[in-house]
Amino acid sequence: MKLRLTAVAIGAVLAAGLASTPAAAQVTPGVTATEIKIGHTIAYSGPASAYGVIGKLETAFFKMVNEQGGVAGHKITFISYDDGYLPPKTVEQVRRLIEEDQVTFLFNTLGTPSNTAIQPYMNQKKVPQLFIATGADKWGDYKRYPWTMGFQPSYRTEAQIYAKYMLQNVKEPKIAILYQNDDFGKDYPAGVKDVLGDKFANMSVTASYEATDATVDSQLNTLQASGANVLLVAAIPKFAAMAIRKVYELGWKPTFFLTNVATSVGAVITPAGAEKAVGILSTDYRKDPVDPTWANDPGMQEWRDFMAKNMPGADLTDSGYVYAYGVSKTMLQVLKQCNGDFSRENVMKQAANLRDFELPTLLPGIKVNTSPTNFHPIRAMQLLKWDGKTWVRFGPVIEGASS
Repeated sequence: MKLRLTAVAIGAVLAAGLASTPAAAQVTPGVTATEIKIGHTIAYSGPASAYGVIGKLETAFFKMVNEQGGVAGHKITFISYDDGYLPPKTVEQVRRLIEEDQVTFLFNTLGTPSNTAIQPYMNQKKVPQLFIATGADKWGDYKRYPWTMGFQPSYRTEAQIYAKYMLQNVKEPKIAILYQNDDFGKDYPAGVKDVLGDKFANMSVTASYEATDATVDSQLNTLQASGANVLLVAAIPKFAAMAIRKVYELGWKPTFFLTNVATSVGAVITPAGAEKAVGILSTDYRKDPVDPTWANDPGMQEWRDFMAKNMPGADLTDSGYVYAYGVSKTMLQVLKQCNGDFSRENVMKQAANLRDFELPTLLPGIKVNTSPTNFHPIRAMQLLKWDGKTWVRFGPVIEGASS
């Protein structure tokens, strides 16, 4: 009888002990006493493969964090899959990340159509979909999608800034808009219409392209034939470079605006031909790696030091690397604020609790701010003009008002 009681007692002690051991901490998938799993998808192949550098830097960044001891005693396992910028593939890879790899949350998944495809699933599962790599305005819809948060400024706000500039600086503007036929591209005519109102139909002409198209030549021929004296191109890098070349070949000289997701010198301007892009206008919230203004800037020196140590030989003219470093540092700040509690609920809570967080790669005066009712972390931008060698900033930093 004594032996039986002892066995029962031992069992009770073991059960009590297990309740406080790391094994029990598996209530949150991907979290153990020593590990956090983060999932990621991006286009390492396909029409948006120029963005693949983002995933490469993020992989190197979390490797560096681990080498420095991790976060609160936890090493980060960063699992990054190629989705080819194909939404069905994104769905497949994200299900793999959540259901097989058991990641704690997703970070910086790329693409408006891709993130649109997984957003309902992520929110149904209550898995954070954090700092996604797209500026579609809808990523700030905290009421309907409380587990999804954007990062960069809203495309729609960006388009509003362009439209206001057009009205103030172009005589009798007739606006041509070339946009990608998805939620990314559609935010641009919507933003212009926000400003023009009822005049939009008479003052503008639009043409769209699919991410699977071979060229955008026919669309640009049509837009030029409309007599437009302003052109806004809302395209990913591959098609942005094509548009710059084609407009130049046509001898068309509109006031030319280019979405800020396609301003990379390495991925867009150089392939298009730097001389062909002279005079193009855009906006940015990041420091441009080819702008001599930042030659001795401590923040950009921090980025250059990281690149030299962790990504030797990488193209330092590609602003994708600058973007990736900034968003990775933001994710690291959220993990630090978790104070060792990496439950999905707390990760989301801390992501929505960033206060005037400064990044070394952001333009002066621009900071990261979030709250339970603000899922647009960055809301400010500054206008730019390409002068043949670099993007030259002008005018004040403009605070946008996202919906």
